[in-house]
Amino acid sequence: MEKIQEVNRGPRETIKDRQRIVVKIGSSSLQHEQTGDLDYIRLEKLVRELCDIRNQGKDVILVTSGAIAAGKKAVGIREITESTKVRQMAVKQACAAVGQARLMMVYQKIFGEYNQVAAQILMTKNTIVDDLNRFNAHNTFTQLLQMGVIPIVNENDTVATYEIEIGDNDTLSAIVAALVEADLLILLSDIDGLYTDDPRRNPQASFIPQVNELTEELLAMGKGSTGSDVGTGGMNTKLQAARIATSSGVDMVIANSRDIGVLHRILDGKEEGTLFVARRDESFDLPDFVSHLHRQ
Repeated sequence: MEKIQEVNRGPRETIKDRQRIVVKIGSSSLQHEQTGDLDYIRLEKLVRELCDIRNQGKDVILVTSGAIAAGKKAVGIREITESTKVRQMAVKQACAAVGQARLMMVYQKIFGEYNQVAAQILMTKNTIVDDLNRFNAHNTFTQLLQMGVIPIVNENDTVATYEIEIGDNDTLSAIVAALVEADLLILLSDIDGLYTDDPRRNPQASFIPQVNELTEELLAMGKGSTGSDVGTGGMNTKLQAARIATSSGVDMVIANSRDIGVLHRILDGKEEGTLFVARRDESFDLPDFVSHLHRQ
């Protein structure tokens, strides 16, 4: 009888049972649009939600953007205007070094107010592609979660170049979810979920509440646009993240970060955002997929 009841539960209902959750939030969701300064109210709400999830006995990992943007703001740079790619990369990496420290300082302070320990993990493609690095990263995540710590993950923009960068945190969060064998990935973005077209440009676009299979038609909907000049990921990167997550047996939800309270509503099984239902693909090879990023 118990097995029959489990089968009859819908995908949204079973989200309540998820025990290892990865949450990704983008740059545009962390800053005030008018000034580029950090939105402390939204950050505090995010940390409170994550701590409450952790207090329910669930494992939580946060993938956060915002280091480069925070660094640019700190040193008074609006745009990187260097004439060569080498100089542009140097300025970007310097801003990341400044901004990552400032971002973690803010997170540590707010997490500390809720008596929650947080840790920083910075990754590149080599973290996943190299067998020993991947093994060590998996062990580090596992140990931190066993200790009740919330890992805070970002790409290591201070050292990453085109050859070793993942490029966006939608993809990074899906890679992390696959690496740690998570149950659920939640992408907090500036859009409600997946639509048949860009709703900012086409008012006739229809919302898609659930995707049971990532078809070629759906993947073709991904367009390299984003609603913000701060973030790096558009719907194409979110669909790529869905491909990684669902192929690795991880459910994924895209939801709007306008109200951070959407996190607990998703975990309560409410109809929020677009749910991509996991369809594990035994032939999916995470290291191989990551090694071919930017060449696909």
